[in-house]
Parts: sequence; structure tokens; C-alpha cells
Amino acid sequence: MKTLAELLLAEATTCDFKEMLEARHPKSWLKTVSAFANGSGGVLLFGVADDKRIVGLADIKGDIDIIGKRIKEFIDPMPVIDFTTYYADDGKDVLALEVFPGDDTPYFYSEKGSLTAYVRMGSDSLPAPANRLRELVMKGKNLSFDSLPTDYRFEDLTFTVFESTFKRITKKVVARNDYISFGMCKHDGILTYAGLMFSDECPLLQSRVFCTRWNGLTKGSVGDDAIDDKEFEGDIISQLISSHDFVKTNSKVRWRKMSDHRVNKPDYADRAVFEILANAIMHRSYDIVGSEVHVDMYDDRLEVYSPGGMADGTLIQERDIDDVPSTRRNPIIAEMFHRLDYIERRGSGFKKIRTETSNLFGYTDEHAPEFRSTPTAFHVVLKSVNYNLHDTGQVTGQVTGQDTGQVARQDKRASLVEFCVVPRSRKEMQSFIGLASREHFNKTFLTPLLETGQLKMTIPDKPNSRNQKYVNVKLQ
Repeated sequence: MKTLAELLLAEATTCDFKEMLEARHPKSWLKTVSAFANGSGGVLLFGVADDKRIVGLADIKGDIDIIGKRIKEFIDPMPVIDFTTYYADDGKDVLALEVFPGDDTPYFYSEKGSLTAYVRMGSDSLPAPANRLRELVMKGKNLSFDSLPTDYRFEDLTFTVFESTFKRITKKVVARNDYISFGMCKHDGILTYAGLMFSDECPLLQSRVFCTRWNGLTKGSVGDDAIDDKEFEGDIISQLISSHDFVKTNSKVRWRKMSDHRVNKPDYADRAVFEILANAIMHRSYDIVGSEVHVDMYDDRLEVYSPGGMADGTLIQERDIDDVPSTRRNPIIAEMFHRLDYIERRGSGFKKIRTETSNLFGYTDEHAPEFRSTPTAFHVVLKSVNYNLHDTGQVTGQVTGQDTGQVARQDKRASLVEFCVVPRSRKEMQSFIGLASREHFNKTFLTPLLETGQLKMTIPDKPNSRNQKYVNVKLQ
């Protein structure tokens, strides 16, 4: 237990203050007991006013007895609690009731036959929203949404993207039994939601990513004010890769010519962007129907929204970013993303996003990533380090037009190779780099990449097939 001075400085999310023990109206503090047990735990300080002024209690031993009886009477199941007394020379003694996070969620407050589960929202203890209550029920049963069975069988769907990606990363071939051990399929062949979301034709409507590049600094209508917009569905690997590609396509990489080298100046740290998108897809609440991951790009910033707040019910803006433990809302998906080297398992995502962004050329404290959550949503904002630089003359082109064109072609070819981490059609590749001319694309990009062996055809025996696609040879 912390010292009294430390508790008085604690965040409101994890500490609540009660001037006195209301024995006859216990709901005022028992709902906070329920909320702490359903979340990450917390402490109630009795004998401390809302303004953190110590007023003390007259009968701490008697209050302990009453608190214990009221919790047994009104909270179901019984949470794990502990008492600590802080004695003062002036007689203003304080009682701390520590409530530990529970595994048998949800912890209900029972009154007149009605059961209500509370959760902590900032400094308030409020009834759990429907999606949060469902999560608490699943947690109490040691389940997660991605582990639940679906109505689909393994034989109903295909997994070509998942299997080719897994082979490329791990150098191993996925066998039928692996899907069972991964938690993607039951022994009877029924897919879990994790398995469904890794399938090529994933039919889960809310498993989508909407990406929009807006013209300016605010949203408008997609028809009039969107420079580019895409909707990605299907397997979540392709969603992640495609949304990452969308951000790269709609971002700028400026450069500065130094005395002996060139410094690239991207708008955003690529690894930070990938981490944000991976976390949005991996940690989002998939049981919120009618809500998808949204990626909104503006002239000065990138915003990513994902349904569902922090998995433990806390607010990220009230947490120490460097001390947020890894809590997985969808542990099967998280484990597969780890196997594919998309994420780490050490809860270091927030720190990595900040570190990668701070390493950008031109970064200042004003460009620090912003994290904000509510009980039902999570938001991340990255600010472009290049915004307005072109107006101040800080970025200048100092190579010849011929050199610039050569560098651009090389960069686009490298981007195409990376873009084809999953099989792509010629039209998809042309759209990716923004070329309208098929002849120019074939001559300048596709043919050289095929001749150098960086790309290969998926149907080499029929080079002119309408179903022809091209894939990074490293996948093979």
C-alpha cells in the first residue's frame, strides 16, 4: 500500500475520497467497490473530503466492521479487499479500503433484486455500457470475443494470405492441426472469431478499416472534400497491410541535402504508423456492431479511431504511458500478430510509438503523439513534422531533375515490392503509385521488377491471364 501522501496525489481513476462512511446509504461508495473490482483495482479513502482535505474518522474499528458487512451483503461475488489505517497525531485518522482487480467478473452491486455492474470512468463510477458488460462476463468465464465459436466451418473458407504470410515470416507451413493449437479453430472444425478474421473472405461486417485523406484540416463530405478514400475488408492481415499502404501513399517524404548525404524527412515515423494500425485492428472491440476502425488523414495530422476503450476500463489520458501493462482484449489475434512479427508482447507499443516519432528529423515536443480514450473508443493522433515546412523555406530540393526522377522511380519500385507482400493485380499496383498509363507502368516499373526477380507472376504459364497477379518473391 502507498503512503497517504502518495494516495492523495493518485489519479481519480484509481482513488476515491469519502469524507465519512455512509452506513445507511452504502450505494454511494459500494458502486465504487464494484467498479474497482471490475477494473484495475483502486483505493477508497474514508476521512478525506473531495478537495483532499483530511477530516478524519471517529471510529475506524467500527467502520471496518460496517464496510465488511455491507460488501458481503451488497456485492456479488465477494471481491478481494484490504484495510490500511493511517493514524495522525491530531486525531484525524484515515481509513484506506483497497479493492483488488478481480478475475470473477462482473462484480455486481445488488439492491432490491436488481444487479448492476459498475466501471470506473474518470472520477466517476457508472453502470457498465453493454459492450463493457459483455467483456466482463467473458473475462469471468476466462473467454474472449476472438475465442468464441462462429457458425462457419474451416472448410467453408480459405486462408491463402495468412498461410503465405506465416510461411514467409516463420519459414513454416501451417497444418490443419495448427489452426486448432492457435485457437483459430475448434476440434470439430468450427472456426472461432479469430479464425474467421484471418480468413480470406471474412464475412464479419464490422471487421473493416475505412481510410480517408481529407483536403485540409477538417472533415467534409467524402464526395467533395476527400482526396482519397478506401474501404478495406476481408482478412485482417490484408487490412493491416492495405491501410498501412494507404497512409504511405498519402504521406510525403521530403528531404534535405546535407554536405555529404541526403536526409529523408517523412511526415510520420513509418514504424509508429504500423504499430498504431496493428494495435487498432488487434485490440479493438469487435462486438460493437456498426463500428469500424477509421484512419483519417489531414494536411497536418493522422488520426486513428478504433471501437472500444482500454481493455481494463481505464482512460489512457490518465495513465503513465511508460507504465501501461499489456492487456489483451483479443489474445488469439494478439498472439498471431506476435508470431508474424507485427507486434511485441511486452506492452511496449505506446513507448515505441513515442520513441519512433521523436527520432524524426524536425521533431519537437509539439509533435508528440496524443492518446485519448473513452469507455467505448480509442483515439491516436500523429502530427506531421513537415506541416508548414514548405512555407518557411526549411525544405528545399537540391538535386537535378534527372536525379530526382531517378530517385523517385527507385523509391516507387521499392514501394511496389513491399506493396506486393500479398498478391496484387496490375490495376492495384498502378493505382498504388498513381499511374494512369498502362504502357508507361509496364515499361518503367513492372517489367524491370520481373526481370530483376523482385516480383513474380502468380500464374507464370499464362502471363496475359485476366486473373494474373504479382507477388514479392520473398513470399515463396
